[in-house]
Amino acid sequence: MLMVSCVRKCMTRFFLLGLVVVSPLLAASSLQAQSQKPQEPTVSATPYDRQLNRLSEIIGTITYLRNRCSEKPEPQWRAAMEKLLTLDAGNEPARKEQLTAAYNRGYRAFGALHDTCTKAAQATEQEYRAEGATLIKEMINRFGN
Repeated sequence: MLMVSCVRKCMTRFFLLGLVVVSPLLAASSLQAQSQKPQEPTVSATPYDRQLNRLSEIIGTITYLRNRCSEKPEPQWRAAMEKLLTLDAGNEPARKEQLTAAYNRGYRAFGALHDTCTKAAQATEQEYRAEGATLIKEMINRFGN
């Protein structure tokens, strides 16, 4: 049990660290991409939009499950999403809306499945954190330079 607790703490720190590290990299990449293309009124497409939308869904799911299974609310997950929105879609309302919708989709999807904290909910939360950590690593490796 101690090992699981340590792994959980390490994964949480890694995941949050990944958000802090990847967000500025993605924001810089987004600004660079915007400066190369003429401004369009629609949502700007970046090479990592699919991954960022998935990451937003994952953060939404983790927010729901962690708050469902914790003794106290864990506001750091929502704060991480707000920081991601600020850094990557700060002055693009349509892009911010798209990422917020993905977060809300992830949050709501598990509300119907897990109304209490169960072993299945805890296992799902761990799986989603692992997927999020992998996704962040892939995004940094592919788009970080």
